[in-house]
Amino acid sequence: MAGSPAPPPPARALGALARAWPLTLRGTGAVVIGVASIVCAHAFGVAELLYVGVLLLASVVLAWVSLWFVHRYGDVSRSFAPDVAAVGRGSVVTVHATARGGLSGAIARWADRLPEGIEGDATGILAGANALDHVRLTYHLRATRRGIRDIGPFSMLVTDPFGFTRRRLSLGGVESVTVTPAVVALPPLMEYPGEAGGSLHTATHQLGEGADNLIPRAYAPGDSMRRINWRASAHHDELMVRQEEQESTPEATVVLDRATRRWPAAAARTGADPAFETAVTAAVSAVARLSREGYDVTVIDTDGRPIGSPVAAGDAVAVEQLALDLATVVSGGDDRLAGLARLFAGTVAGPVVVVTAQLTGADADALAPIVAHSALPVLLASDSSDAVLARATDAGWRAAGLAPDGDLAEAWRVATERGSARAAF
Repeated sequence: MAGSPAPPPPARALGALARAWPLTLRGTGAVVIGVASIVCAHAFGVAELLYVGVLLLASVVLAWVSLWFVHRYGDVSRSFAPDVAAVGRGSVVTVHATARGGLSGAIARWADRLPEGIEGDATGILAGANALDHVRLTYHLRATRRGIRDIGPFSMLVTDPFGFTRRRLSLGGVESVTVTPAVVALPPLMEYPGEAGGSLHTATHQLGEGADNLIPRAYAPGDSMRRINWRASAHHDELMVRQEEQESTPEATVVLDRATRRWPAAAARTGADPAFETAVTAAVSAVARLSREGYDVTVIDTDGRPIGSPVAAGDAVAVEQLALDLATVVSGGDDRLAGLARLFAGTVAGPVVVVTAQLTGADADALAPIVAHSALPVLLASDSSDAVLARATDAGWRAAGLAPDGDLAEAWRVATERGSARAAF
């Protein structure tokens, strides 16, 4: 159990000896009685005791031999459904193994070693087979921490039909399963059909001035109905569209601050810092929401470097790929949050979502210039004070605080409704 004190060295030594001892309690008793019978037979001259002692010892020896030369196990492999696990989601593991058993009644207890960050009951009982068989075992697991987790090795504790002896086997190797961050369903951007844009708005560019400079072409499947040139369509007796009027999908940017100074506990391994895990979940969930709203979304760090693959508007598969890319991300690099505004200088961006650690007043002031260049500036900060969030809101950010294991959807709602609050978790 997590948090339980470790046993003292003598207790650990006794536990290791008990696990390595090939005899069960019944088998140990049989050996003790057999030896005692042989000693008493010689001491008291009772031949029957000698027969009993030899029979018990021979039974134990034969039982032990049967485990090594009759029962065979090997060729262990695993399959996962789904192939990639997500934090908080269940997954089914199927273990495939070969087994050979020659004595009916033999029992094998199996177990698959689960690492930290994976929960489940990976144990069971397997009855002995009479011939070479393909054994199929299943169990359920639940991922609790992001990252690449190693499952295995697969082990078995085989007991002979009489319950005298046992044999421990470690079979197969270790197989890795990738655990992606959870993708939380965030509320839609209901209040911003005119401000945020998304799939409701299209950027158009005309090369000429006036209708006379537009060169029509034949309508093709996928063209917007708004581009149809009705005068040219009537003249050509078929639907025509304006060639020079080009539609482009609006873009959004999600910034994940990965500075080591802000997330020192997350630099060593994934899943070590609950606050950073919440930030990663917030970033991928924001991407999923913006993609559903009709944006092409790019995820970057405060240096401007991309983190993971870009996500096209409405592309759910790309969101899954991004979650896979973020499965192994850790904190690293210098703190460049103060210089983030330079990345958006001289541009007019769509929504900009910044996910960072605890903010200071200086951080809020440094981020303020981004507001003028974004249609929807959203700031999600971990464990930041109400005063700092209010300061960011006064500058134009739609801000909310994050805390580990909290209600991310509520934090997003608070932020996008123009409020400034620390979401209660």
